[in-house]
Amino acid sequence: MRLLAAAGIVAGAGLAISILQPAQPASFDVLIRSARVLDGSGNPWLRADVGISGDRIAAVGRLSGARGTTVVDAQDRVLAPGFIDVHSHAAEGLRRPELRQAQPILAQGVTTVVVNPDGGGPTDLAAQRAGLEKGRIGPNVALLIGHASVRREVLGSGKRAPSDEELEQMKALVRRAMKEGAYGLSSGLFYAPGSYAATEEVIALAQAAGEFGGLYTSHIRDEGNYGIGVVAAVDEVIRIAEAANVIGIVSHMKALGPDSWGLSQAMTMRIDRARERGVQVFADQYPYEASSTSLRAALLPGGTDVPAADRLEKEEQPPAERAARESLEGTIRENIRRRGGADAIQIASYSPDRSLEGQTLAGIAKARGVPPETAALELIVRGSPSIVSFNMSEADIRHIMTRPYTMVSSDGGLVPMGAGQPHPRNYGAFARRLGVYVRERGITSLESAIRSMTSLPAAVFGLTDRGVIRAGAIADIVIFDPARIRDLATYTNPHQLAVGVSWVLVNGVPVVADGKFTDALPGRVLRK
Repeated sequence: MRLLAAAGIVAGAGLAISILQPAQPASFDVLIRSARVLDGSGNPWLRADVGISGDRIAAVGRLSGARGTTVVDAQDRVLAPGFIDVHSHAAEGLRRPELRQAQPILAQGVTTVVVNPDGGGPTDLAAQRAGLEKGRIGPNVALLIGHASVRREVLGSGKRAPSDEELEQMKALVRRAMKEGAYGLSSGLFYAPGSYAATEEVIALAQAAGEFGGLYTSHIRDEGNYGIGVVAAVDEVIRIAEAANVIGIVSHMKALGPDSWGLSQAMTMRIDRARERGVQVFADQYPYEASSTSLRAALLPGGTDVPAADRLEKEEQPPAERAARESLEGTIRENIRRRGGADAIQIASYSPDRSLEGQTLAGIAKARGVPPETAALELIVRGSPSIVSFNMSEADIRHIMTRPYTMVSSDGGLVPMGAGQPHPRNYGAFARRLGVYVRERGITSLESAIRSMTSLPAAVFGLTDRGVIRAGAIADIVIFDPARIRDLATYTNPHQLAVGVSWVLVNGVPVVADGKFTDALPGRVLRK
């Protein structure tokens, strides 16, 4: 014990020396003075200056004699590595000129997003990369290859297992994507056509990704009690990670619906036990009590067929059609209950009738004089809206958040300002974690929260030289006031940027300077 203690003292002394006496050039491109540096490791802050040359951190310490082309007075605010969003739907938005800088993302301090989650995205990652790089982007982007996209390209919408030859074709697509720089395989086993896949199929594709050091991240097969149940669905991620010998991630981990509340304890127990025997399993989470998906996926998961709109309008239906519709509405009725009732489902976006955006399913059904399941089916048939669904318990959110293997994510995307009533996570997930769950509720420490947004995801995904503050690391940096940072976006007024972040640098270039956006687009499409 004395030897260990002595070693700790020596290690600590070495750290202090490196901070007090850094090797430093005479001048830097950017010199940040008087910051409380949280290096991303989970260690407490240390007051230091940070010098940046090009896209790298050149020195961290007391840089009293140094000069900078741009000098930033941090005013004793927190300086941390830029945040990493490990589950983002921002890829398509980043290709739109008006969204390319990704201001809602940067305003939270996020400098890197991992895209193509839930088994989606294109299979031609070289083309996706070229499209993003051609227009230039604000944040960095890391690409995944989607299982459902691969399956669809080979099998179409077929609800069957692939032949041996087809499975080889699917593996070849995954290998090609990995060679093009993908960080791993994503799946959405709750959604068709991913839901048609047996576990063995996913293991085979995860193994193909693993040949190149890739990981596996999954919107699990059941987040509530629709089918196999959320605990068994977590077990499936563990099984895939163990069999394929890859890192496995339970995406946006939750216990969905009142029937499943409290099961977060069983879920994390499964992960703990798997990790004890050597399986690399992690989770990510967004800090909200509501989820968001399409109304169809929420109430008719798994690719259920629905009648055409003209069949709904028929006053008299043949007995077989009437029975099929009644059965369908019965399924919808039960799934509405699973999600906490019609009052818990809010329309986010619905192009056939924008006036319904922001209304609850209960309110729409009442206005139409029909049961909620009938109203829901009519909406699905005419152009399934996206929804915000209030279905999680605060106790489960807090429990999952405090696990040391849980990373922060948004599950959000980029939408034009003022378009629809999207989930506020698009604008506030990372700021909410720091403002609500750290400062206001004290669920985790600031150091722990920063680690879950920076060094942990960087290590899990293999984002080399990112997620840390040290000499030689990439200069993805955020400076924020821990007393002010907060999300302003709400469920009724979601289009509001987060506040409290004063500076954001991506690859050494300021994209937020003294609280104002620059016009810089320094983001890169990263390669594994």
